[in-house]
Amino acid sequence: MNNREILKELLDARAFERRTVVLSSGKTSHYYFDGRKVSLNPQGAYLIAQIICDMLMNENVDAVGGLTMGADPIVGALGPVAYQRGLNLSLFIVRKEAKKHGTRQQIEGPPLLPGQRVVIVDDVITTGGSVIKAVQAVREIGCEVVKAIALVDRLEGGTKNLEEMGVRVESMFTAADFGL
Repeated sequence: MNNREILKELLDARAFERRTVVLSSGKTSHYYFDGRKVSLNPQGAYLIAQIICDMLMNENVDAVGGLTMGADPIVGALGPVAYQRGLNLSLFIVRKEAKKHGTRQQIEGPPLLPGQRVVIVDDVITTGGSVIKAVQAVREIGCEVVKAIALVDRLEGGTKNLEEMGVRVESMFTAADFGL
């Protein structure tokens, strides 16, 4: 089996709960996806980072990051794998709002510079809200968002919302890949 197939099995076995839940968007769903159950697992983190590195090839990307909390373990896993593969990337995390003390930053990590090409990552896209917040934060400092990468697209309008903002979305899997 290849990395994608192994990751799909891990996600299906560990990240999906098939029960009724209320999502952060307020919608009710017959399943819940918690990507952290795989992105915080050593094997899962490694596979996710390998696949993202594959997805970044030929993209001429300067930095990768996303909104805390879904992006945190993905970004952390990406660092060593990107380094091993010779990808010179800065990594960053976007806070939901700027700190009210200290440096008062919203974006943590090496400073992003205007004109840098960035990719936004997240574990799941539903309405796209988390990715949209991250896109807005990096655009505010003049970065170009090359694309957004998600582990799973729930196919509930998020990709369309992002594409309307001029953000190309590339998901590893969709809910349909898991029979949902």
